[in-house]
Amino acid sequence: MNTLLDTLGAGFLWLMELIGLNADLMQRYGLRFIDGVGVTLELVLISVFLGALLALPLAVARVEGGKFLARAAFTYSYFFRGTPLLAQTFLIYYGAGQFREQLTDIGLWWFFRDAFNCAVFTFTLNTAAYQAEILRGGIQTLPAGQMEAALSMGLSRYLAYRKVILPQAIAVGLRPLGNELVLMIKSSAIASVITVYDLMGVTRLAFSRSYDMEVYLWAAVLYLVMVEVVRRVWDVLERRLNRHLTVSR
Repeated sequence: MNTLLDTLGAGFLWLMELIGLNADLMQRYGLRFIDGVGVTLELVLISVFLGALLALPLAVARVEGGKFLARAAFTYSYFFRGTPLLAQTFLIYYGAGQFREQLTDIGLWWFFRDAFNCAVFTFTLNTAAYQAEILRGGIQTLPAGQMEAALSMGLSRYLAYRKVILPQAIAVGLRPLGNELVLMIKSSAIASVITVYDLMGVTRLAFSRSYDMEVYLWAAVLYLVMVEVVRRVWDVLERRLNRHLTVSR
């Protein structure tokens, strides 16, 4: 990660010099912007990974959970997909402070008093809802015979999902999952409003001290670079994982 950030930082500084931006401003805040990129990537990658772990049982519950579990999973997805991420972030960050004594009693205040942890927690809950719906759609597009064939071979329902259903569902939903990752990168800017010094947090700090709108151009360029890198990596990943589908055509 450090090597990647160093390379990205060198390229960023070179690009800013090439297009003739404020050299003094770049010297003062350039490295802070690179640190902000690191915080943004850490925030997004942790949230998306944990969200994926939570999305798997939610997706299966939506399909196989019966009346109660299916409705509970639907309610979860409905709430987090239907309300603004900004409101969810405020609800977790400022709401946790209303329950400081209770959280202290159960040993969780150390977690919720940190703005970065609150952002990770909120983003995890949010992206899990979207990823669960993507996986649910992938599962439901598969023929029912897939599960029947797995069960007829003696696999348990758990193993059938693990070895047969979920790998295919993930392959089907790979493009939407990539789009969700891109959206999370852009939505991560919300973390700056609760004092997380991610890329947008550093940008706001730099602007408050310099009053130079140029810093927002830097931020836009860096977000664009991150999104483009993810897009290209995801294209390669999708071609490799779905190459059998390409050949079959």
